[in-house]
Amino acid sequence: MPKYFYIAQSLTGESKSGVMEVKDEHQLARALKQEGLILIRAKLEEKKKRNFEISLPSFGVSLTEKMFFTRNLQIMISAGLPFPRAIATLAAQTRSKIFKKALLNIGEEVNKGKAFSDTLVKYPNIFSELFQNMVKVGEESGTLENVLKTLTLQIERDYNIRSKVRGAMIYPAVIICAMLGIGTVMLITVVPTLAETFQELEIELPMITKIVVGLATFLTQRWYLVLVALIFLIFLFWRGMKTQKGKKIFDKLILKIPIISPIVKKTNSAYMVRTLSSLISAGVPIVKSLEITVGNLGNFYYKEAIAEVTEKVRKGEKLSEALEPHQDIYPPTIIQMIAIGEETGETSSILAKLADFFEEEVFNITQNLTSVIEPVLMLIVGAAVGLFAISMFQPIYSMLGSIK
Repeated sequence: MPKYFYIAQSLTGESKSGVMEVKDEHQLARALKQEGLILIRAKLEEKKKRNFEISLPSFGVSLTEKMFFTRNLQIMISAGLPFPRAIATLAAQTRSKIFKKALLNIGEEVNKGKAFSDTLVKYPNIFSELFQNMVKVGEESGTLENVLKTLTLQIERDYNIRSKVRGAMIYPAVIICAMLGIGTVMLITVVPTLAETFQELEIELPMITKIVVGLATFLTQRWYLVLVALIFLIFLFWRGMKTQKGKKIFDKLILKIPIISPIVKKTNSAYMVRTLSSLISAGVPIVKSLEITVGNLGNFYYKEAIAEVTEKVRKGEKLSEALEPHQDIYPPTIIQMIAIGEETGETSSILAKLADFFEEEVFNITQNLTSVIEPVLMLIVGAAVGLFAISMFQPIYSMLGSIK
């Protein structure tokens, strides 16, 4: 059955919006009438076609540009600037050619009388489903300014979390890359010279030295095979991540790594509660909010959990009760606080506070991550240097011992 997004009004004049799966608009009107609502407007939700196009949103429009656009659009609307003019002004200020072209097209469509939310659907790689649905609700309820303010906060929090996690990972990545680079240079330049010296002196090499010399010889003479193997492994990883099985294995592995696992769990928890809070506060129905939240999560197991929760909530179960079987990935704090929100009718505000809490937890973990990883990296670097030194100097010490 098709799904309809509807705007209805009660006999007391209260507006209500939502999504209902019905045969046609007549059945939708009858269903709403039984609930004491009068149908004002209905729109058939279009099913998104899945194709095999490679989507690279991160290379198109950055979160910074989206944040700048959303925040300034909200300010311009609150100042009373005409919508098409505001869009044109922001298009002139953006640096991304893709974003500029999209905004100019949106401005033209809006000028012709098309709704802003309807124009966003054409650019799913720029404007997420969360953005589209919240703008749609804001237009229908006349609260677009408040919705844009909420979206700005959402994007800012998203940007802060990503930048913190990325910043925490830069240090170990640089150390590991430097270690591999220096090790490769040593194997290509230093080891072959020492190997020739050992061969001329006819020194019996220990096993560890033979392994290092063999590796250096292979890198020197068969370097192209290493390059091909590296490219093949990167391609294999990329293709594997495109499949559900590959993504599932990788996400499970990420959840098992001691240092990385807490960051992944708290980040996904923060995304979930922040997205739900933004959608519910904007007036999006809880089931629709959960469906949108599924697409906003990165980890396969978090997506799977929220998908299951969505089905249970659709059947009438409370959100807190539906989350209980997933306490292995969602902390009990979330479930307990959501239960309180459901009892008091303050679910949106409680979710916002929970999001603040988990985002702060992510910031604290990332700040302490360097101090935790640094000694581990030093041990790895020390072990690598020690192994190389032993493999090269052991034959020399053996030779000196035989001379004595």
